[in-house]
Amino acid sequence: MRFAHLSDCHLGGWRQPELQELNLESFRIAIKTCIEEKTEFILFSGDLFDSAFPPIEILKETFSEFRKLKEAGIKCYVIAGSHDYSVSGKTFLDVLEKGGFCEICAYEEKGEPVKEIILKPCIHQSYYIYGYPGKKSGLEIPDLRKIKINEPYQSNFRILMLHTTIDEVKGDLPIDSINLTTLPPADYYALGHIHINFEEEINNKPAIYSGPLFPNNFKELEELKNGSFYIIDVEGYTKVTKKEIKLKEIVSVNIEITDAITGTAKILSELEKRDLKDKILLLRIYGELEKGKTSDIKFSEIEEYLNKQQVYSFLKNTSKLETQRQEFQSQINPSEMGKVEETLVQNYKKENPSDFNRLIFELMDCLNLEKQEGEKSTIFEQRLFLGLSKLLKVEL
Repeated sequence: MRFAHLSDCHLGGWRQPELQELNLESFRIAIKTCIEEKTEFILFSGDLFDSAFPPIEILKETFSEFRKLKEAGIKCYVIAGSHDYSVSGKTFLDVLEKGGFCEICAYEEKGEPVKEIILKPCIHQSYYIYGYPGKKSGLEIPDLRKIKINEPYQSNFRILMLHTTIDEVKGDLPIDSINLTTLPPADYYALGHIHINFEEEINNKPAIYSGPLFPNNFKELEELKNGSFYIIDVEGYTKVTKKEIKLKEIVSVNIEITDAITGTAKILSELEKRDLKDKILLLRIYGELEKGKTSDIKFSEIEEYLNKQQVYSFLKNTSKLETQRQEFQSQINPSEMGKVEETLVQNYKKENPSDFNRLIFELMDCLNLEKQEGEKSTIFEQRLFLGLSKLLKVEL
């Protein structure tokens, strides 16, 4: 048996048209490869789309590729991810299923409140495929601790698809995660959600994060360079083969700027040293400005130069470019700052009465969360949204 494992396609995720096209092209190449290599079925372990309701042009392209798979006789098994999941349960994944292009892994909740979640198998010959969707802010993890499988293990080849964070990739980050050894055993764990390439064995069985099919942001383009997916062969043993999708060369340029007035000339001087034609340029500007401000750097002039050089796409990052802080003498004693904040809030509450005013201080504490050194933005967002969802008692 040969099958493929794709995850985190995030179709429709890029705002830049040229990068959105590369994202779609990565998807086309993956589908073409699966057909050419005669895979029996494909696992999509979450975030096929970047949202539950993607743009119509993205849907048209996606349906066109799924039609090719159907004509080739390749089955598709799908779970929703944290991006294409909807609390209402209605997404365009359901439209794909209704059209006969895929089968969504099902489950049944038992009890009120829910005490058990019984996973229902999608059966492909002797392969039993189970899955549970990812949710916003890691809210699927408490549910995963309740999942059960009724069919006996080892009477078939069992695949478990999850869109979540496992202990082995969490590291020291203070976010909720699941240990796969606490879940029903499987012969292959098809994982999604964390945008890394990860190959591990759980009880001598492969557990794979296939990585995004195409990098999803500036940092991922820097680190991953390109997208990937996996093809798995089962011939008495399980062989996993990583398939990289290389479309455009990435050029990363890091420049320290201390004088914004001369910063444009310095940046152009550095760029002139490089061949940028048909490449993706990642320009990271950092430093503490002693003269001028960020707006003094003429990025329009830089873009005009890059267009002449026929660069494929240009992304800039100035998050670590800071204006030099001026020392000043505060007339407020730091120990009294809390009292000042409380007085301001109390005055606001008097002038703007609302039932929600009771949440102001708790929201201030929650939103004061700091990003840890080395913490990925997606993980930081998960921690922030988890705190907010608990406070507001809503799903974010």
